[in-house]
Amino acid sequence: MSTALNGHGQTTDRRSQLPPQMSSPSPPPDVDRRRNRLPTLNEVLQRQTMAPVDLFSFYIYMRDQQRSVDYLDFWLDVTQHMSLCRHYVRELRRSVLVETPELEKGSKRSSMILDQFADPNDPAGPSTHKDDTKTSNQQLSAYLRQERQENGGNNQHSPHSSLGSEQSGARGSGDRGPNGERLPRASFMSNGLQNGTTDSNSPAHTVARADLRVSAENILYTYLLPGSEREIILPQGMLNDIIASIEEDGRDDPEVFDAAKDYTFQAMERDAFPGFLRSKALGNLVPPSIMARRILGLLSLFGGFWAGFALIFLDKPKHIRCWLILPFTIGVYCLASDQYSIDPILALLGFSEYTFMNWSRIREPFVRRLLNKRASMVLACTILIGVALIILFIFVPGKAL
Repeated sequence: MSTALNGHGQTTDRRSQLPPQMSSPSPPPDVDRRRNRLPTLNEVLQRQTMAPVDLFSFYIYMRDQQRSVDYLDFWLDVTQHMSLCRHYVRELRRSVLVETPELEKGSKRSSMILDQFADPNDPAGPSTHKDDTKTSNQQLSAYLRQERQENGGNNQHSPHSSLGSEQSGARGSGDRGPNGERLPRASFMSNGLQNGTTDSNSPAHTVARADLRVSAENILYTYLLPGSEREIILPQGMLNDIIASIEEDGRDDPEVFDAAKDYTFQAMERDAFPGFLRSKALGNLVPPSIMARRILGLLSLFGGFWAGFALIFLDKPKHIRCWLILPFTIGVYCLASDQYSIDPILALLGFSEYTFMNWSRIREPFVRRLLNKRASMVLACTILIGVALIILFIFVPGKAL
């Protein structure tokens, strides 16, 4: 890991402490089952993959192995903040379409800008291409800045003095489990915006403008300010620009976090994602399980060699030496699993381990085929080495000492 992804986010909470909405992986809605390659990080983050290379597995990997889950939580929370902004603008757009009295008080320019935004629920909505998405985000941020200026910048809001802030704080990164360990943020599997539910008490819209301010400040105070509970490492210039934009300029539009979001994405793509693919696409075991197999394999082989030489030098008959099949088979199988980070039998049965002794089905087609080939190779090597050792110690002539 580089400097961008170390020294933070060392959470050790177990799966039993996850909130109900995170207690099990959920199948993503948009999955390309014809994909004949490993997925990209963007596809994983957009929930376009299935186990064991889905977002749930990547979150567990970042939490338990990479120890850098704060970077992923930051990226997810910024994405959720963008969704909150879009939801807010969508509500305004609907108000324009029905000519609500509230928006008739606004400027014509705001109405014209709102008309440029398509409804996210419309099948013919915004394009998913990167350039079009970037342009749409810029338009969204431009409108939010324009609205703030028209309102005289009266959206200054302290995250410690409002009902929305208290509710948001209840969902924040400081939540603790029964044993005092930090729980993952609810933003990981949150779909509240998709269901149209928020914490706003605004009578006119589902999301109030103050909620955007609270969301932006929560991200700032949770991840970016020096000494914050889940501080992430960002270039100082980038960090200063974000702090100035939020605290001095009063901005809460998504464009404030664009540079930091891209930076964390590139850091995860460079430092964490290759290890995740090696762990989940080329193997099906987690480090504690690998270590357990290493210890069991070494003990079994030690016992097998000790018993084998003892039986040879005691000149025991071959039918008694056949008991050596058990320790040699277990030892070779466990050490092969340790060497290749894969349990071949469980891989062929279609299981992958995401936490110690917790298994999930392998549902990504290309990963399933890849693991089947790798498991067959490991199993063939295991059988070959095991049979060679068994034949050697069973059929070698005995000699009583």
